[in-house]
Amino acid sequence: MKSKQRELKRHDENEIRSFESIIKYQKNYMVEQYKLLYYEPSIKQEIKNTEIFIGNVQKIIDQYS
Repeated sequence: MKSKQRELKRHDENEIRSFESIIKYQKNYMVEQYKLLYYEPSIKQEIKNTEIFIGNVQKIIDQYS
């Protein structure tokens, strides 16, 4: 997710929409696949902000690993 976010910042506006779509799909996939709502119920509310989402996922990893 972090690499996709960095990649997004390096591309022009036409490519940005495509990357935003990929990132949105990946975030939703991660929430469902890894049952992230179980670990952090507020993660769904913050899913639109990728930086906050990454931080929340990192907290979950740090706390439960």
